[in-house]
Amino acid sequence: MFKKIGLLILVLFALIIGYFVLWPSPIDPEAWTPPKAPELKGIYQQNDKLAALELLFTGQCDKCEDVAIDSVGKIYGGQLNGDIVEFYQGKRRVVANTGGRPLGLDFDLMGNLIVADAGAGLLSINRTSGAITVLVDTYKGKKMIFVDDVEVAADGKMYFSDASNKWGFQENKMDILEGRGNGLLYEYNPTTKETTLLLDDLRFANGIAVAHDQSYVLVNETGRYRTHRYWLAGPKAGQSDLFIENLPGFPDGISQGEDGLYWLAIVSPRDEGLDGIANNVFLKNVVAKMPAFLQPAATHYGFVLGIDGNGKIVHNLQNPSGKFAENTSVQQVGGEIYIGSLYENGLAKMTIPK
Repeated sequence: MFKKIGLLILVLFALIIGYFVLWPSPIDPEAWTPPKAPELKGIYQQNDKLAALELLFTGQCDKCEDVAIDSVGKIYGGQLNGDIVEFYQGKRRVVANTGGRPLGLDFDLMGNLIVADAGAGLLSINRTSGAITVLVDTYKGKKMIFVDDVEVAADGKMYFSDASNKWGFQENKMDILEGRGNGLLYEYNPTTKETTLLLDDLRFANGIAVAHDQSYVLVNETGRYRTHRYWLAGPKAGQSDLFIENLPGFPDGISQGEDGLYWLAIVSPRDEGLDGIANNVFLKNVVAKMPAFLQPAATHYGFVLGIDGNGKIVHNLQNPSGKFAENTSVQQVGGEIYIGSLYENGLAKMTIPK
C-alpha cells in the first residue's frame, strides 16, 4: 500500500513539473536587469508620517484609484463597479456608471469630468446629467484595453496613458511580469478630435502629470520603477528623457501639486523576489503559470513622495503598518493631500508635514 501511495506521489510530482516546464506560458517575457533597489534610508528613510492621515468616506468609495477635487470642494472617485461617485457637503451621489473600470480622473476646461477607464477608453462625463461621451477608445483601428490615467493641460489638450496594449486591467500582473514595452502615452486634442501617439515601448505606462509651465508631461513607467518626461515645448520638444529613476517601489499615480511640486504615489515597495527573476525568462514563465495566490502581490504599505521640478525628493511619507495602503493617487489642495487606493474602500487625506 505504501509503495502505491509513493508511486502516486511521484506521478503527481512529475505531472506538476511537466506542467511548469512543458505547458505553454501565457506570457512572452523579456529579460532585464533591474538596478539595485535603494534602501529605505537617507532620502527614502522609513517613517510613519502617513499614519497621521484621516480616513474619508469609509465603505463608500470601493477601490477608488484616483481622486479629483473641483474648485468648490466636490470630491470624485471611480469605484471598482464602474460607479463615478461624488461627495459634497456630507452627501454621496452616484454621477454615472462607465460600464468599465474607471481609473484616472480630471476636469476639462468646461468642468466635465474626464475619466481614463481601463475598458471603456477616455470618457467625458457631464457631472449634472451623468451623460457619458466616449472621446477615444481606439487608435489606428485597434481597441484600447487598459486606459489608465489622464491629465488635462491648460490649453485643453488631454494627455493619457494606455498601460498595456496587450493585457487588460484584470491581467495587470501578467504585463508587469512579461516586462515588454506594451505601454503608450497619448495626446488627445478635443478641438480637432485627433489622437497622437507621443511615446511607446513603455513597461506599464501609468500616472500622468503636466508640468506647471506646460513645457512637458510626465508619465510613470511602473514596470521599470521610473518616470519619463516628454517635452511639449522648447528646444527639446518631441524628445523624452528620464525625470526620476530607480524608485524604491512601483510608481502608480503622479499629479501636479502646488509650489512647483509633483506628488507620486507608490503602490507597493519593490519586491526582492520579482527583481531577482527579472533577467530569467524561464523563471518568469514558471511564475506566470502559478495560481494567482502564489504569484507576487503588492505589499500592504503606505508610500507617497513629493518631488520638485528637478526630480529631487522633498517629501517622503510612509506607513509600514499599512493604514490606508497600496496608494495609487495623490491630489494636493492647499496644505492638504488627498489619497486614493486600489485596495481600500474609501479615500484619505492629511496635512502636508512642514
